[in-house]
Amino acid sequence: MIEARHLRVLRAVAATGSFSAAARTLGCTQPAVSQQMKALEGSAGTPLLIRTGREMRLTQAGEALVRHASGILAGLTAAEEEVAAIAGLRAGRVRLVSFPSGSSTLVPTALAALRAAHPGTRVSLVDAEPPRSVEMLRDGDCDVALAFRYADPGGDAAPGAGAGAEGRAADRADQADQWDDLVVRPLLADRLVGLVPEGHRLAGAGTVAIGDLADDPWIAGCPRCRRQLVDVCESAGFTPRIDFATDDYPAVAGLVGAGLGVAVLPELALESVRAKGAVTVTLAPRVEREIVALTLPDLAQVPAVAATLDQLTRAAAR
Repeated sequence: MIEARHLRVLRAVAATGSFSAAARTLGCTQPAVSQQMKALEGSAGTPLLIRTGREMRLTQAGEALVRHASGILAGLTAAEEEVAAIAGLRAGRVRLVSFPSGSSTLVPTALAALRAAHPGTRVSLVDAEPPRSVEMLRDGDCDVALAFRYADPGGDAAPGAGAGAEGRAADRADQADQWDDLVVRPLLADRLVGLVPEGHRLAGAGTVAIGDLADDPWIAGCPRCRRQLVDVCESAGFTPRIDFATDDYPAVAGLVGAGLGVAVLPELALESVRAKGAVTVTLAPRVEREIVALTLPDLAQVPAVAATLDQLTRAAAR
């Protein structure tokens, strides 16, 4: 196997014409040069140098190797410099995937701080809800996934995406398994709040038991949020009558503001939504979702990925 250090020595011998002169150029001893040339000839399987008087001359094989050595060493130097830049956060790339309310709240703050601290690091952003975002992470389509999971009305973290109690229990087990071998960076607990029209009978109540909204028409959000809404309502003893369903949080707020129903939204989603004509109320019992950043164990060691996780953590703390 030909080693780069041997190629550097061969090139120095070719340039200077002797082992002793190459040793002075390289800052090592003449025996060390001689040993490395013997090792290189052993790897090549043919003589590379012949002595003519007091000088060393390249054989045809030696000339061929020196001719290729410059390109090989130049490429290696470029690779070393690029790796050093990435390791030192002077360069690097992070592919981030996030759910929409995270993209509009946590992500901008985190990426602005990351760019200020490490301007050479480039970050791309794609929107995707879990579990799709987790699949993208596992498939190598992203480096960091901002994700969430809901708290089960019984107290366990759960995705809330099944059909019926048995389906929901299976979903919870699946998600627990799905995250088992990932690096999970907890960011925050995002509480769910009620959203009612300004003229609603409970608009001034402050805290509202979700069962008190059993007879109201509902506006539901994304499929996973919708499933969670049904879970929470069923745990309170009723099935919500969902008149409208939309993945768009501003649309949910608009429908509530128009007096067409009530809704439950994460506080994080409301941060970037103007709920005109709607009032937020605290729900009892408390329901929340866990916001996390996920990555693979090997990716967590990459400096740019680690820096992105740190900035997401700081953004969540603020």
